[in-house]
Amino acid sequence: MPVNHMVWIRFRADVPAERIAAHLEGLRSLATGVPFVRDLSVGRNFTDRANGCTHGLSVILDDRAALAAYAVHPRHVEVATALRRDAAEVLALDYEY
Repeated sequence: MPVNHMVWIRFRADVPAERIAAHLEGLRSLATGVPFVRDLSVGRNFTDRANGCTHGLSVILDDRAALAAYAVHPRHVEVATALRRDAAEVLALDYEY
């Protein structure tokens, strides 16, 4: 059963736009850098409905096993670790559909 891995991000106010752009490119690189990713999208939130989260990521994976493998893949760990250094908040939600 496919899994949607969603991440909501709120960057710290002192993080420059260039560094945010670099983080978004890092997230986009997971689409080709991690073999378990079926589809990936990332973008800036344009509403006020996300409790201050400014960006979102959606990753489609084949199943729960692929999600577990994605979580520990070296490229994902590298991108996520760097992002967390500049994030005030990171929320994740995973569901099967």
